[in-house]
Amino acid sequence: RAYRIGRIAQPWRNLEPPIRRAAIRQHDDIPYDEKSQGDIILDETAHQSTQQKADAFRAEYSSRMAFTSAMEQKEIAEGLASMPSVDENTQLAIAMDFRALHERVKNEGYYDCPYIEYGKEMIRYSLLFGTFIYFLRAEWYLTSACFLGMFWQQIMFTAHDAGHRGITGNFIADTLIGAFIADFCCGLSIGWWKSSHNVHHLITNMPEHDPDLQNVPLFATSPTYFRSVLSTFYNFTFIWDAAADFLVPYQKYTYYPVMAIARFNLYLLSWLHLMSPRAANLGSAWWTRPVEILFMAGYWAVFGYGLLWCTLPTWPIRVAFVLISHCITMLLHVQITLSHWGMPTADLGPTESFPQRQLRTTMDVDCPQWLDFLHGGLQFQAIHHLFPRVPRHNLRRLQVLVREFCDKTAIKYECYGFVEGNKVVLSRLEEVGEMVKTLVKCQKFMAETGEVDFIDLPLSSFLMLVLLFSCLLPF
Repeated sequence: RAYRIGRIAQPWRNLEPPIRRAAIRQHDDIPYDEKSQGDIILDETAHQSTQQKADAFRAEYSSRMAFTSAMEQKEIAEGLASMPSVDENTQLAIAMDFRALHERVKNEGYYDCPYIEYGKEMIRYSLLFGTFIYFLRAEWYLTSACFLGMFWQQIMFTAHDAGHRGITGNFIADTLIGAFIADFCCGLSIGWWKSSHNVHHLITNMPEHDPDLQNVPLFATSPTYFRSVLSTFYNFTFIWDAAADFLVPYQKYTYYPVMAIARFNLYLLSWLHLMSPRAANLGSAWWTRPVEILFMAGYWAVFGYGLLWCTLPTWPIRVAFVLISHCITMLLHVQITLSHWGMPTADLGPTESFPQRQLRTTMDVDCPQWLDFLHGGLQFQAIHHLFPRVPRHNLRRLQVLVREFCDKTAIKYECYGFVEGNKVVLSRLEEVGEMVKTLVKCQKFMAETGEVDFIDLPLSSFLMLVLLFSCLLPF
């Protein structure tokens, strides 16, 4: 109540997330950071006039912006055509239907945690960890590494539940459960995960804001990144440079290898978070930072020193053990990205309702019920995004109600098999990679001929030229 400043009058128009843009020089339409880079180039090339170099830089920058805008408008048009209208009346009706669905979800007990399921999971976790210890003591080191990786992959599902306060509903209890599992058992900061994951849920698949999409120069799932994006989460500009031009066209081939070693990056992000002001300024939750540091130090004492250094006999076995155990967890990383990387990133405007955006940007994975344990129940990501604090063991039952809601509102519910879902993601990675190839070819053509000025071209003519270059230049 102390922070309440007013009451919402319906119909409510969603507030747009804060989009931080680079500083703009007065009387200049080129972002400060980009122009500064251009100035450095100008100083190094003395044989051209300053005006010529400025014009050349402006032409290159504008062509990139024109191409990016064209691709973004294409995706927006596709989004508008495939979903219900985003006019206020239509979206208000969808929002009201969703409120009715939410009341039904509460009244029918979907928020009640089925603790018996955690009892079953504890048995599975114990079996995996016990098998790891058994093979370790038998000196079957690489076999034991496989079971340790499976233990990590499985137990992190419970850490996810705790991060959403979906186990006990009590902040302190669920935070300690999450910290013990994520920090002590797996070496990953639950605080970092909650910090980024909460934002991901609020503004799913928005390139400027969703940290789960911001992986330039390794990956790009949206043409928005071509113009260099200032992340509102990291307060860091993901510069689109020559490295991105080179790597992104091959991203469909590097996807699985990078997912296999993604855990190493999570170690880094976890410690960077705990050392950052974001982890220190938590008010009454100040105690979570020292608890996490203590637990993560314990992980490295047990895993790093006790296991790798003191137990494993040789360096080749240590390296192989680390790689195998960490690569086993790639299934978790593929699953995390599977539900979003193949889905749209276009922003259809502030009138789009919460349920429509979540269903438009999230994919579910279909599998038989007996295989739910492998996916941790989180193959129902679209349903989870609609109701983040519904325990994941209830999501399969809730799927029936969500399908009814989608049929009523005409919102498409995307649900694919695991193999088909992977194909969707790879197709999206390939699509964006082809966009990059086209952009690079166009810029190379301009640099070599100087005949094309994209600044003065209408959008339709620009798209025709892009198509022409993409068809002719390979020959």
